[in-house]
Amino acid sequence: MAKRKELKKKVNYISSELFMECLVNKLYVLGTDKDKADQLMSEVLNMQNDFLSRISHTEPGNAKGYYKKLQADFDAKVQEIIDALGKLV
Repeated sequence: MAKRKELKKKVNYISSELFMECLVNKLYVLGTDKDKADQLMSEVLNMQNDFLSRISHTEPGNAKGYYKKLQADFDAKVQEIIDALGKLV
């Protein structure tokens, strides 16, 4: 159970950092599309909720494979958000 707790903390930490980066870009970077920044912040929050619920409800029988897939999906989604952050300006 401690591993799930650590994984949830990491998801929350990364999500909060991405959200803050979007917020800083929206408020302080000139030329940032504010609507796109709002959509991206909403996407970060949805991603956080989705992955936290996936961590809480593990597939029975193949936990190791489930968490490998979850980690790969999370990494891909984070990279997608980071790429979108670069295109806000």
